[in-house]
Amino acid sequence: MTDTINTSSSNFIRRIIEDDLASNSTGGKVHTRFPPEPNGYLHIGHAKSICINYGLAQEFNGSFNLRFDDTNPEKEEVEYVESIIEDVRWLGANWKSRMFFASDYFEQLYQYAVELIRQDKAYVDELNAEKIREYRGNLTEPGRNSPWRNRDVAESLALFARMKQGDFEDGQYVLRAKIDMASPNLNMRDPVIYRIRNAVHHRTGDSWKIYPMYDYAHCLSDAIEHITHSICTLEFEDHRPLYDWVLDNLQTPSRPHQYEFARLNLDYTVLSKRKLIELVKESFVSGWNDPRMPTLSGLRRRGYTPSSIRNFCDVIGVTKNDTRIDPVILENALRDDLGETAQRVMAVLNPVKVVIENYPDTTEQLEAQNHPQKPEMGTRMIPFGKVIYIERDDFMEDAPKNFYRLAPGREVRLRYAYLITCKEVIKNAQGDIVELHCTYDPATRGGNAPDGRKVKGTIHWVAQVGAIEAEIRLYDRLFTAPIPEKLDDWKSAFNQDSSQILHTAMLEPSLAQAKPGAAYQFERLGYFSADLLDHTSNRPVFNRSVTMKDTWAKVSK
Repeated sequence: MTDTINTSSSNFIRRIIEDDLASNSTGGKVHTRFPPEPNGYLHIGHAKSICINYGLAQEFNGSFNLRFDDTNPEKEEVEYVESIIEDVRWLGANWKSRMFFASDYFEQLYQYAVELIRQDKAYVDELNAEKIREYRGNLTEPGRNSPWRNRDVAESLALFARMKQGDFEDGQYVLRAKIDMASPNLNMRDPVIYRIRNAVHHRTGDSWKIYPMYDYAHCLSDAIEHITHSICTLEFEDHRPLYDWVLDNLQTPSRPHQYEFARLNLDYTVLSKRKLIELVKESFVSGWNDPRMPTLSGLRRRGYTPSSIRNFCDVIGVTKNDTRIDPVILENALRDDLGETAQRVMAVLNPVKVVIENYPDTTEQLEAQNHPQKPEMGTRMIPFGKVIYIERDDFMEDAPKNFYRLAPGREVRLRYAYLITCKEVIKNAQGDIVELHCTYDPATRGGNAPDGRKVKGTIHWVAQVGAIEAEIRLYDRLFTAPIPEKLDDWKSAFNQDSSQILHTAMLEPSLAQAKPGAAYQFERLGYFSADLLDHTSNRPVFNRSVTMKDTWAKVSK
């Protein structure tokens, strides 16, 4: 069953839809779409668009399409198509049977272009890309007409047909809309709507030699699919006049309208598909699904849940104002989600051995809660014995007074177990601590002293008996600068410490049953999930999904 995707109460697009339904301007229907280009993997910014489009369709009992704008064969791959399908489905959007491709409409789009030529509203041009830019003008100077702007209609029709047949080389001709070379909007200065590409398309093979430009294909695909509200990001606002011009000059099955919202800008990362491709190709990351990447596949592998991402998108809302989002908001969405659902377990990431001298040479089973606030999640039994492991950071040899963990001569509480006191510190020849010798109070089983003495510190632990050795991958923000794009060399801000691998971690035995993708709270350490690709029962691998709290707050200050 598909989860409900909520949309923010401050959503201005919702008000537009409500007005349209009240005036019956869309025939009482709401039909939205998510139109990705299959030239890369989806990222967290795309999640915002999916949530808006699918959420509004759900709310108004409308329809939702997944449509691939596959009009550039040189950059598109089946791998990207498959990853997008997986990501959209994982996020919870259900397109039912309405998955389409712009390539489904190539013949219709071609015929529409022929109709524009017949109306003398499009012409075949011989200017190359550099000359088209030169003739286009700029924001202060109008453009100049191409020498071929007034080419005879019959000649343009004949050339366009030959372009379709593959008679010409790439760039030899283009088809341009004939609009206004003096328009203050550069997008309206006779934009190119078709170009020659002698390339193999992932769906149509080599049957097409010409491909429509995005701005031309997009609006017509919306019209063919009877989209009522074409919702896109704010950078397409200046393209809306062209969207309207194409539809106003052709007889299409429906008349959609475009509305824009502010795209997601997330600090300490990049969301430019071009930049993400560079990170992958130049091996800054291990791939599109690297858990540090802002891609949905990367976030999923890191341990993010669909509901956490949906809730994040709802919290940040939908506006027309470009704002930057602190990743803490995304992290908090995951903490809130996993805080409710993740089982609590104990793990020691940087272990130091503790020998409890007066504990018998036996093993006992102690009861531990799976979730302190949710008794319905039950309990589990964990072993306890003479030798345990604690975090190296939970011991300090020369501890200040306010250090409430283990230190020589001090007593500390072991979670679910006993009170122990450190008696001796064992070091190697280099002076490194390799072992702690402690004693325990048998009367404090469960961690409470019957004589009422107060012990402030409580630490987690893992018994040597039954302990699971695991690889732990700690991930941090991808960049050290909040806005890498503002730097002359944005890759210079790549966080070299964004990935750390620990090979000596010890986990409690219950984690032997962990399945890939399973999420847990390692008590006091954060939320971790079994890696979707590398985790096996013989080789446990866990990714830190998010820390217990915002560890960057201190860094920022």
